[in-house]
Formats: sequence, C-alpha cells, structure tokens
Amino acid sequence: MASKTRKQKHLEEKEEHTSPPKKQRLSEEKREKVVSPKKTESPAPATLSGFNHCEGEQECIIVVRHETFYFLPNSLFGMGNPLLDISAEVDKDFLDKYGLKPNDAILAEEKHKVLFEELISNFKAEYHAGGATQNSIKVAQWMLQEPHKVGTFFGCIGKDKYGEILKQKAKEANIDAHYYEQDEEPTGTCAVCITGNKRSLVANLAAANCYKKVKHLDLAENWALVEKAEVYYIAGFFLTVSLESILEVAKHAAANNKVFCLNLAAPFISQFFKDNLMQVMPYVDVLFGNETEAAAFGKAQDFETEDIEELAKKTQALDKENKKRKRIVVFTQGKDQTIMAQGDKVETFPVLNIKPEDIVDTNGAGDAFVGGFLSQLVQQKPLERSVEAGHYAASVVIQRSGCTVPEKPDFH
Repeated sequence: MASKTRKQKHLEEKEEHTSPPKKQRLSEEKREKVVSPKKTESPAPATLSGFNHCEGEQECIIVVRHETFYFLPNSLFGMGNPLLDISAEVDKDFLDKYGLKPNDAILAEEKHKVLFEELISNFKAEYHAGGATQNSIKVAQWMLQEPHKVGTFFGCIGKDKYGEILKQKAKEANIDAHYYEQDEEPTGTCAVCITGNKRSLVANLAAANCYKKVKHLDLAENWALVEKAEVYYIAGFFLTVSLESILEVAKHAAANNKVFCLNLAAPFISQFFKDNLMQVMPYVDVLFGNETEAAAFGKAQDFETEDIEELAKKTQALDKENKKRKRIVVFTQGKDQTIMAQGDKVETFPVLNIKPEDIVDTNGAGDAFVGGFLSQLVQQKPLERSVEAGHYAASVVIQRSGCTVPEKPDFH
C-alpha cells in the first residue's frame, strides 16, 4: 500500500476523532511512569544515561534525563545532502589544475568529472560517510551517546552500493536516517582535497540533488518525525536542492516556538543563492558560519564592514519571524576565537589549543563544531556550554582523518 500523505492522514484522524498514537506521544505523567527512577529525598546527580523501565508496558521509550529536561529519540532533526566523501592528500598542482582554492567548497562542474577518478587512481584515497548536515547530526549523537537515535536525518541517495554504505554508516552512528531512495541518479560524492591542514571540497550532488518534498517530507510517517523534534538543523548547501522543504520545516519550527538552525555553509551560497537564503533567514534562530562565509554574507548584504563582530551584530539584527526568540549568531575562525552575538551582546570564546603537528585534517571541523553545539542545545544547556562542546568536538575531529570520531567522547 502506498504511503499516506499528511492530508490523507489528517482527514482520517478528523473522522475518527482519535488522539495521536501512544508510540508517538506520551503524556508527561506517562513518561514519568515509564522512564523515571524512584524519587528519593536526595537524588543522585543527573548523568547522561538512559532509564529503561518497560515492565508491564507494551510501548517502551528510552528517555535521557539531564537536570530537569527530558529529551527523547528524534529530538534533533537534520535534513541535507548525504554524500560519500572521497578524501586524499594532494598537492598545489592538483588544486591549480582544477581551479580549486584551499579551505573552499564548490559544486562540481563538467570539468571536475575526471577529478574524482584521478583522486582515486593517483592518490591514497579514503572513503567516509559525509555531507555537512549528516556529519553534524552524527557528531551530536556521538556527544550524547544515549539514547540512540536522538538525531533524525533526511536526504536523498541512489539505489547503489554507495547508498548501502551510507545506510550502514548511519546505523553504526546510531542516527535515525530516513533516506529518499531513487534510481535516476547515483549516490552523491564529495572530493576532499587536502593540502597540509587545509581542505578544498568539490561536491557532486547527484542523488542528493534529487530530494523531493512531495515524495518524502510530506509523507505522514516522515512528517511525524519532524513534529517530534525540538531542534532543527540544515546546512546552507541544501538551499540549492529543496528550498520548499527547508521553508516547510522552518515555518513549523517558528509556529511552534522550536529552535531552527542554519549554516551559511560556503561563500557561494551567499553569493549565488542569496534569494533562497534570505527567504529562510527570517526563520533562523541560530546561524552558524566561519569567518570566510561571514565575510561573503556581509558583502552580499552590503553591511559595509569586514569586522567579524560587527558582521555578527548586523546579522543578528536582521528581521525575524518568531519574536519569542532572539537570533543567535555564531561565527568560528579556525584557531582564532569564536564569536557569538545575541541581542546587544557579542561574546568571544577561545578555542582549544592544538599543536600544529597534531592536526591531521581540518575537513569536517566546522560540521563537528555544530554537532557539539547541537548536543548541548538539545539538552537546553547554556549557550556557553554549547560553544565549549563545539570546540571540543572540533578539536577531536581535526586530529583524525575525515569527520570521524573515537568510540566515546571525553567531554566534561
């Protein structure tokens, strides 16, 4: 039987006058009964461990308690371009040959088709499950550890071996990936060209460019996962794929006073997809970017300043749909301090000091920072703690190849 659309499901529920299924939503009283430990006069300090108490219950939910906030599986939602990263150390001649710049990201053109073959044939290439948003959701889940599947991810892949690899990698990372699978285009790839501790990304979106709102996001079972989330994150790269899907999620977040986060992603987004970006910007509660992306955004907006703190303040002050939340702007600067603007206040945060000889690969550092930040945001921790977590996650990733992590974090 074909999947039901949201409209069909809404009409059925209206006819039957039924409440949401227990599996999707439990009352606060029921949650307490299912997952809470016995109350004592002096409760032990809260830790990130799952309480699983299912005796006598047919439906079992694992919930993490941290201080006074419960967060459930599927609390964090991401949507973007799932890609298989093909990573290798190259030289300057290789970059020049294909017109690439260090620490840049572009979409593949016709002239880049042979780049992927050359990267595999002439260099020692490694394969990693990637894509900016998927990386961040993966890192957030790693930081949280339990429960599994706090992070949900939507994106489009091909029905091929690379797609199977991505599905397996998502399962291993304990994220709840729901891919739209189609056979018109192969699974997307991204060439990660590393020179020293800098990287240049060339993305061939392929299947990732084929995401269809009506065929995936609008399905009732998928939209139910959107509704379960409290925090949403989308990297700006997806603005080139499905603006309508981003707006649908962003408007839902604003209407329900949830947190919608966006990443500027790369300079070309502000330069060439300005209209799409600015349609989404009023719904953005938390905006991420690095110093290069911030400068490109400021130039596109005619901010007439190159000072990163001023750029953050001006960006924070842009018009916003949900007036209940003040926009937060977070700009990273590699080894230099991170800037955060909120309201009239601009704060700076020093990054962790990593010896140059310990840096293996900066690919994924920005994605890791966002993942660390989101892991605390979904727990409603102070913003300062979110920045600390972001710095920690990034420091781990840059000492490894690709956006990869050890088995468990050591963040306190």
